[in-house]
Amino acid sequence: MYAFDLHQPDTLQAALAHMVAGARPLAGGQTLLASMKLRLSDSDALVDLGRLPGLDGIDIDIDSDGASVRIGAMARHADVAAHAGLRVAYPALAHLAGRIGDRQVRAMGTLGGVIANNDPAACYPSALLASGATVITTQREIEADDFFLGLFTTALEPEELVLAVRFPIPLCAAYEKQRQPASQFPLAGVFVARHAGSVRVAITGAGAGVLRHSALEAVLSRDFDPEATAIVRFDPADAADDLHASAEYRAHLIDVLSRRAVAAAMCGG
Repeated sequence: MYAFDLHQPDTLQAALAHMVAGARPLAGGQTLLASMKLRLSDSDALVDLGRLPGLDGIDIDIDSDGASVRIGAMARHADVAAHAGLRVAYPALAHLAGRIGDRQVRAMGTLGGVIANNDPAACYPSALLASGATVITTQREIEADDFFLGLFTTALEPEELVLAVRFPIPLCAAYEKQRQPASQFPLAGVFVARHAGSVRVAITGAGAGVLRHSALEAVLSRDFDPEATAIVRFDPADAADDLHASAEYRAHLIDVLSRRAVAAAMCGG
């Protein structure tokens, strides 16, 4: 690992000042530190966000516009998975968090760190897209559809920090994935969320980044039933082909996982 300076501010303003001076933000470190150890990434300075107050809360809101949950950027995966209110209000999201990586990753990894890095095989981005979530930053609010721009790329500006994510709570939802045994990242993952009048389906692990499965969304919006998923097949041309799995296998996984997710998310009406 390259040598670097570590700043540990206790205010947001101080953290942003370090970023203006060139420091890279450090959340859980599960991606950044690993890449630095392998000398795939380097920085002269890091700014640790772990001491900033108020960025790890989980709040559930129910009002005239519907129900939503706001999760702070520094909320650990283990805390999201164990949150009693979330397990009742949005169990699919808590379930997703509880299956990320291994126990060490869940104890240290954060929601904000995951989405800011936008690893193409991360789980959380599929939840944001399928939920129709909003990313709240130090500068603005960004819809999930506009946030993820491609391989390790987001709409964040260099000196912009994620503060929280607001997830509308769907009528029902489910997340299914097939793990790669060594890394525990999904070879493919499918998040299905049924909203009032529409269905959103997001795919992760299959290509260069998270994406919505628009053809399946159209079918499920007409008929939310596991059998309906047979009408649509994921195109292998849109799937990654690498040493872990062929494009054809990943496409097949998406079809199978889509059916399982719809079955798991079945709700009345």
